[in-house]
Amino acid sequence: MKKNSKVILGLTGSFGTGKTTVAGIFKSLGADVIDADKIAHQIILPHGEVYGKIVAIFGKGILKKDESINRVKLGELVFHNDGLLSKLNSIMHPVIVRVMKEKAKASVKDIVVLDAPLLIETGLDKAVDKIVVVTASLRSQVLRLKKRAHLEREDILKRIKSQIPLSAKVRVADFIIDNNGKLEKTKKEIQNLRRSLWKS
Repeated sequence: MKKNSKVILGLTGSFGTGKTTVAGIFKSLGADVIDADKIAHQIILPHGEVYGKIVAIFGKGILKKDESINRVKLGELVFHNDGLLSKLNSIMHPVIVRVMKEKAKASVKDIVVLDAPLLIETGLDKAVDKIVVVTASLRSQVLRLKKRAHLEREDILKRIKSQIPLSAKVRVADFIIDNNGKLEKTKKEIQNLRRSLWKS
């Protein structure tokens, strides 16, 4: 990578592979991390860009007392109905992709990481220089999500299946981070990846 040039990495994986942990390590190494989930949370706030459209389609039953969207209720609705999930995605994804591209362009860091679970599904992979896929065994994914999100195994498996299979993401990856082991091993993999970018 030439001095003063910028490389944009697309970071993806599946639910529970530890993508957030990997993004945090990149950030600690000086990368600018742009988080799709954070943008998603911002745009559905009452003053957010897609709030009105979501309420119009899904009704006021998804709102909390303070008029904000109850993400748990919305999630329960869409993950049990493919049609509703497609409707929600058609509202959310174009805005998330646009905002992430704008932030990447404006960044002054030499490495920009687009942290996006649906990097490939949304076509955002076309806007990056390299794709980094975080992998973990299904057992690790389930254990992490049970602990983090307090979901039942059946719900976890449904959410994992709602995305492109991890094996398909691995096939298009430029770099693969195996996140099955200890944190120190994962950190070393990312440090090696960063060094290889500087050599290229």
